[in-house]
Amino acid sequence: MITYKKVDRTYFPQYNSIPMCINVESYYKIEKINRGLGGFNFIEISVEPYIKDFCSDNKTVTQWERFDLTNWAFFMAFDGKRPVGAVAVASRTKGLNMLSGRNDLAVLWDIRVDEIYKNQGIGQTLFDMVVKWSREQGLTQMKIECQNNNVPAIKFYHKQGATLSAIDEYAYNNEPKCKHETMLIWVLDL
Repeated sequence: MITYKKVDRTYFPQYNSIPMCINVESYYKIEKINRGLGGFNFIEISVEPYIKDFCSDNKTVTQWERFDLTNWAFFMAFDGKRPVGAVAVASRTKGLNMLSGRNDLAVLWDIRVDEIYKNQGIGQTLFDMVVKWSREQGLTQMKIECQNNNVPAIKFYHKQGATLSAIDEYAYNNEPKCKHETMLIWVLDL
């Protein structure tokens, strides 16, 4: 039986033990119509399957140490004592660029579900928990970043009612491993 709870920083080692990997089987090629003035087409292209590991540098949790986490929330899912899912949401944090200086905005910082437990509703429950928490904080929107090769996330955020608000083909140019990826920014009205 899966249980869920809000956690604090003492759970960070358990949080970090949950893999944050996606199985990439396709990506969205973004075709510009009239150099973008006519809109965009998203064309799903199959690729030789590979695994993208967001935690390969093991910095996911330690990167939070540079921020004041007072206005953040962390939730986890457990199968017995085993951590199987986690989510982090940020708000009202000085120096966090994703917040764009807004006091009414939340950022979905991280969401992960252990591969064995995917497609069981754990990610949905965790997402619902951060949406509820964000509303309780009086926040009006949630910003979410993902990449064009994370097709399951794109479909998930769209299903949640989020709107694609920005496409940045050059966001990762300084990161050799993901230079070919395109940043997609979603906004969910709360």
